Amino acid sequence: MTVIKQDDLIQSVADALQFISYYHPVDFIQAMHEAYLREESPAARDSIAQILINSRMCATGHRPICQDTGIVTVFVRVGMDVRWDGATLSVDDMINEGVRRAYNLPENVLRASILADPAGARKNTKDNTPAVIHYSIVPGDKVEVDVAAKGGGSENKSKMAMLNPSDSIVDWVLKTVPTMGAGWCPPGMLGIGIGGTAEKAAVMAKEVLMESIDIHELKARGPQNRLEEIRLELFEKVNQLGIGAQGLGGLTTVLDVKIMDYPTHAASLPVCMIPNCAATRHAHFVLDGSGPAELEAPSLDAYPEIVWEAGPSARRVNLDDITPEEVASWKPGETILLNGKMLTGRDAAHKRMVEMLNRGEALPVDLKGRFIYYVGPVDPVGDEVVGPAGPTTATRMDKFTRQILEQTGLLGMIGKSERGPTAIEAIKDNKAVYLMAVGGAAYLVAQAIRKSKVLAFAELGMEAIYEFEVKDMPVTVAVDSNGESVHITGPALWQSKIAQSLAVEVK
Repeated sequence: MTVIKQDDLIQSVADALQFISYYHPVDFIQAMHEAYLREESPAARDSIAQILINSRMCATGHRPICQDTGIVTVFVRVGMDVRWDGATLSVDDMINEGVRRAYNLPENVLRASILADPAGARKNTKDNTPAVIHYSIVPGDKVEVDVAAKGGGSENKSKMAMLNPSDSIVDWVLKTVPTMGAGWCPPGMLGIGIGGTAEKAAVMAKEVLMESIDIHELKARGPQNRLEEIRLELFEKVNQLGIGAQGLGGLTTVLDVKIMDYPTHAASLPVCMIPNCAATRHAHFVLDGSGPAELEAPSLDAYPEIVWEAGPSARRVNLDDITPEEVASWKPGETILLNGKMLTGRDAAHKRMVEMLNRGEALPVDLKGRFIYYVGPVDPVGDEVVGPAGPTTATRMDKFTRQILEQTGLLGMIGKSERGPTAIEAIKDNKAVYLMAVGGAAYLVAQAIRKSKVLAFAELGMEAIYEFEVKDMPVTVAVDSNGESVHITGPALWQSKIAQSLAVEVK
């Protein structure tokens, strides 16, 4: 009988979470690099380049790939012949202690994003606990563990349907993926669970994302069952949608499609789809009684050496003296290099500001003529000004946009992914602008931030209003002052180009 010590599991979970915070899986790096080499869309290729450069920087600097260091999900398979030595904690508590150690490690502090009382006070637990834990009791004398840290941007795009048995799963996926927008930070993976019951389909969709990318090996050998046929069909057809990296339009939207199934009721066809983002983070380890698990760091040779340059057409602007007339001259898809001071604020800060405006109170910060960056940064370590500080999904702020623009004079917003119709209309009506930074390149973005200080709502932690001073922070004009959105025009253009290319091949 294998005897496993309590601290071996705790330390292994902590080490795994630190490991995945700065190391992408090698198969993911390789697949992303292949997508970069294939990509023909300049905007998508530029985004993938930033993701790959960020990945290498994080691997060498041991800092988080993304500022959203995720909600921890753990799959534990406990052998029936395992005995715990002197355990004083439940396995749940062991795992959560591992999470606590990892997220509070002084050398690489990870952002605490978990809120207790989700329908009420929504108070931060301060240590990113509790994890979401799934157990299986299996034959054997080992404990096998899959650990993942899943960001909110991709998790929030999960989709679930109870289809009729006669419905097409492929049709449902192809209809659903475009509704997910770009907040899940493509290119990434789709995990699909089919069968069982509603909750079983959801768990399978999450669990299958732990598998390695192997779609090209599958294409090479050919499908051997119906699930593999569906994987290949969806891989081709989802990429033909032309959504592309960061939703800007391009050849690659998914790097792989994973499917897991389970027997279901004769009257049912439950399907759940969960995307994994460009900050894919997961690790697998086994405890056999010999001590904590040891994870092997990937060789830097696995990372492509890519140099990112803004290009001669990039426009350098100073936010400290920006004018509405200058903003009106910016074109959709144009690269802008931001310099000077910007504010930050996301969900909680926007909610509080709108509540203050509704009460007729003055805001603690004057927004007139300013730009606000939707971000919740990681705490700095060492001599950092700020930790990784990539953008959060902008659509969550859509419902606040018109009131903020009209009542404060805010000139511009910076975030991740597209804006919805109501926000686009508000931007157009107020001659404002929305700029997009690349999601999944948080450590790279942070290098442009030269100064940082909290101005308001300090008690909100990472959701406080900061003032950043930046130098040459690269962004893309995603919605111009006339309301033209590259997240609409880009995918439409590339879907058409891909369709034309396929038509030529058929001929």
